[in-house]
Amino acid sequence: MPDLRHPLSMEGWLAAVRAHFVETAPDLLPLFHTYAEEAAFGRRYIAIDLERLLPGARVLEVGAGSMLLSCQLAREGFAVTGLEPTGFGFAHFDRMRELILDCAKTQGCLPDILDSTAEALTLAGCFDYAFSVNVMEHVGDVELSLASVGRSLKPGATYRFTCPNYLFPYEPHFNIPTFFSKQLTERLLHQKIHAHAMPDPSGLWKSLNWISVPGIRRMAKRMSGLKVTFNTAFFVSTLARVASDPDFAERRSPLTRNVILLLVKFHLHQLFRFVPAVMQPVIDCKVEKIPLSEKQ
Repeated sequence: MPDLRHPLSMEGWLAAVRAHFVETAPDLLPLFHTYAEEAAFGRRYIAIDLERLLPGARVLEVGAGSMLLSCQLAREGFAVTGLEPTGFGFAHFDRMRELILDCAKTQGCLPDILDSTAEALTLAGCFDYAFSVNVMEHVGDVELSLASVGRSLKPGATYRFTCPNYLFPYEPHFNIPTFFSKQLTERLLHQKIHAHAMPDPSGLWKSLNWISVPGIRRMAKRMSGLKVTFNTAFFVSTLARVASDPDFAERRSPLTRNVILLLVKFHLHQLFRFVPAVMQPVIDCKVEKIPLSEKQ
């Protein structure tokens, strides 16, 4: 059970920010709660990786969004840079992010912020670790983003990210099936996509790049000095999250949610760890910058 009294706990940070929202912007609490859950999930996602880093290690969050997780990692003593431009479908972040950063200033955990796309990142050999959670499906150029983030890593460092795998016929933001391509899917489900209740569904749809495991593998072959691997066990924890995170579960369709809950109940979701990465709906990818000694 998390220790809420620990001064550096994620739960303690989120409680402090929530109190700030209650006082200054109670109308944004539902939005904050959504992204607080995402930040807590992101912290769990990279927990093992962070344990391997030295105190004060330089960490890059690609697509820092609300900045909740970047601020938390700064609280924990990492030298954090949050890379976050405001893009299509995410303008509603602005007011919430401003309040979160105000709170971070008062607590002395403000990370460095780069208002830039991943493609435009020009830093080289700087970071001990980089990560992103549900960001890579929104970048304008996946290959250029991977190359830019890879270049920003120190030799031996890794960039880990998770996002949907669009080879699997399901789009998780809109909870819809997909039909071979983004263009055909939009043609067949135009009303369901553009009339969605989320903020700016058209902008969000426009941002999706249809990233896939085979696509990443093809790109990796063209990028020297980077090694790409996929973790097939991560989807198991994603399914388990549906049973333990009500907010996350509510974002699935009733049919999808009920099927997953049934699988988890009988522990059948564990079988998905044996499914090849190319066939899984979720990507968990690690990009490692090969040390110079291994290139020779």
